[in-house]
Amino acid sequence: MIRTNYRQNVLKTIRFERPAYIPMTFHINGACWSHYDQTILQDLMEGHPFLFPDFKRQPEVHPHYAVNQRRNSPYVDPWGCLWRTMEDGITGSVHTHPLADWTDLERYTPPDPNVTDGLNSIDWPALRTSVQRQKLEGRLVSAGLPHGHTFLRLQDIRGYENLLLDMIDGEPRLSKLIQMVENFNYQYVMRWMELEPDLMNYPEDLGMQVGPMLSPAHFRRYIKPVYQRIMKPARERGCIVHMHSDGDIRTLVDDLVEGGVEVINLQDLVNGIDWIAEKLRGRVCIELDIDRQRVTARGTPRDIEDLIRQEIKTIGDQRGGLMMVYGLYPGVPPDNVKALMDAMEKYATYYA
Repeated sequence: MIRTNYRQNVLKTIRFERPAYIPMTFHINGACWSHYDQTILQDLMEGHPFLFPDFKRQPEVHPHYAVNQRRNSPYVDPWGCLWRTMEDGITGSVHTHPLADWTDLERYTPPDPNVTDGLNSIDWPALRTSVQRQKLEGRLVSAGLPHGHTFLRLQDIRGYENLLLDMIDGEPRLSKLIQMVENFNYQYVMRWMELEPDLMNYPEDLGMQVGPMLSPAHFRRYIKPVYQRIMKPARERGCIVHMHSDGDIRTLVDDLVEGGVEVINLQDLVNGIDWIAEKLRGRVCIELDIDRQRVTARGTPRDIEDLIRQEIKTIGDQRGGLMMVYGLYPGVPPDNVKALMDAMEKYATYYA
């Protein structure tokens, strides 16, 4: 199967304009290249050109690890948060919170969105050149805030327990910190809007295995208004608003959609296939995050094909509105990896 005119097909999917196929994304986490036989991984990629249209075989793969994904290399981000990870390629966690004590607030200053995205340095002129090249090549221009831009950023700065207690107590200093984070995000979004991307990503994990990480009431009071304000520039310019969240976000979905989200990336089995179909099918474009905990990790190849077919039949539609994505991490048997790639390619044209 050949993947043709990817940009137009994605836009038709999002707009419910009868796309030629279901957009499928298969992401291989950097840690996989030191856990799997690289020949096996490259054979799988080479054998699935629909999923990996730009694949070029290499003698040896040396993945690039983000600054907070490097083993034994603690990293202090521009917000002053200290990151650590135990394995290359796996995003670490924050071990030092710069405002764990509110007495440091007066001396605390946010980073500059002209030089950083909040995690990495950023070269806007070089980015503009890259975007112009993508447009000339007819590619989909996807922009975005860094993962964990608002709620998780506040958590990184204050610490999870401190942040929740601040919300419960109505801590007045929290408003100042939220405004600081929002201003940074808004300016960053505005810089991206100058480049006129097709789609703006707002990735932020809000869910746990069961339920969200904060109460719906606190989300509506402290986080939802920020989302609406930083998404507004994209909505006003006709740029597609894409939202990602891991975990169970069933009690927050209505708030996200009301805030202007047009494409929502959420996990399948955690939220429930039937629930997703009943709540969101035909309402917004669903980018379904395929299970990484149960079926693909511990099931059989047949189980995996059955899962993909069931999800497409339950959530999909000839008009569009469904995309699918899978993130491969170490531990999934190679036969299961192949079965998943096979199923994603096989069922991409289910409604064609």
